Amino acid sequence: MLEITNLHASVGDKPILKGLTLSVPAGEVHAIMGPNGAGKSTLSNVLGGKPGYEVTAGSVTFRGEDLLALEPHERAAKGLFLGFQYPVEIPGVSNVQFLRESLNAQRKARGEEPLSGGEFLKLAKDKAGLLKMDMEMLKRQVNVGFSGGEKKRAEMVQMGILDPAFAVLDETDSGLDIDALRIVGAGINAIMRAPDKAVLLITHYQRLLDVVKPDKVSILAGGRIVETGGPELALRLEAEGYDAVMA
Repeated sequence: MLEITNLHASVGDKPILKGLTLSVPAGEVHAIMGPNGAGKSTLSNVLGGKPGYEVTAGSVTFRGEDLLALEPHERAAKGLFLGFQYPVEIPGVSNVQFLRESLNAQRKARGEEPLSGGEFLKLAKDKAGLLKMDMEMLKRQVNVGFSGGEKKRAEMVQMGILDPAFAVLDETDSGLDIDALRIVGAGINAIMRAPDKAVLLITHYQRLLDVVKPDKVSILAGGRIVETGGPELALRLEAEGYDAVMA
């Protein structure tokens, strides 16, 4: 589903990704772990099309198309979802308004009919229930006044509503307490565990992987994938640290 080949990317004049190659097929949850400054967030931002990140070499193919040739909204309409490490606040815009407009914009881009207000509210209620979020929360302004855990749960509700084929989740466990972590992890499983979907899950810690249970784990260091293995690789990292495992 996602094929990254020899990807090089820079921020300003500083090279961050230095020949990253990775393949994530449909039906797979692939975890990316690595030390600070390794390029994990840069990878997610490049895939999402964030301005300021320059791809200098390599290619990214998503569902058979050149992902790098698409604008961010086109990538979203094709089925790519980016979960932010630090979800932004949007004062003056309610979650319900934001999500309905986002979903119908994607449906229009795919040639589908927009959802009516009633259809959308039913969908939103179902997805909010997966994340144990009250609908009253979705009537509030986007992320304004939300705790870290509430922001991440709201973002997972957004993922459920948009129903992407591929989710790039950048440190979704950041700022979550134990209960919120379990809820968010269960939400990822409920929304994205399917034969025709895939997830690239960027994390520092084993605790989220205990819930989501990835199929593969890769270590990103120095801008490249330096090792890939099964879930046991994450357990080794947790027990021994990056230096010992990579040595």
